[in-house]
Amino acid sequence: MAITDWPENERPRERLLALGSQALSDSELLAIFLRVGIRGKSAVDLARDLLAQFDGSLARLADASPKELAKLSGLGPAKATQLAATLELARRALAETMKDRDLLGSPGAVRDWLRLKLGGLPHEVFGALWLDAQNRLIAWEELFRGTLTQTSVYPREVVKQALTRNAAAVILAHNHPSGLTEPSAADEALTRSLREALALVDVRVLDHFIVAGRAAPLSFAERGLI
Repeated sequence: MAITDWPENERPRERLLALGSQALSDSELLAIFLRVGIRGKSAVDLARDLLAQFDGSLARLADASPKELAKLSGLGPAKATQLAATLELARRALAETMKDRDLLGSPGAVRDWLRLKLGGLPHEVFGALWLDAQNRLIAWEELFRGTLTQTSVYPREVVKQALTRNAAAVILAHNHPSGLTEPSAADEALTRSLREALALVDVRVLDHFIVAGRAAPLSFAERGLI
């Protein structure tokens, strides 16, 4: 059944106008972007199928390249590039918002941005949110990229980049493609090593987040590990 044949109060676009975007599911929001479905499937059905191909993860969908998206049934090159552009705009909007805030007092914005940036990656990435003396964002920087199981992180290089950025503080982050946010002993040891190295140049480590899929990123500070 086409969405136009649904009761008006069940149609995604009408529900968004009446209740706001937060009231809609991921598939409903994606259906509004798609606008139309394909033969035998409504836009909502198609949106559900697309999300299912990424294990229901918006983060994984967001990290797919336009070429990967274009291969999916119901998208094609034009829709794929539009979707990739829309998702990148969401990332940039969050980053712009963070630049105007004291990130130490905005853990929700940091978590949302990191989950969108790192949550769906199939490989491990270690990066840093460099901050100024007022804890406002200077820049995000991907420092190291590794395999599915291990990343080599060199404190000397991290310190070098902190000085280059003229940073006063940093929020570290890396992802676990395994989907588990629990820190390993190696994660804890690395955090201690980086905190000690950065302290020598008066750069404070405010937090270290582990991002894994759709789960809420784990905060070392909240765990008492910083």
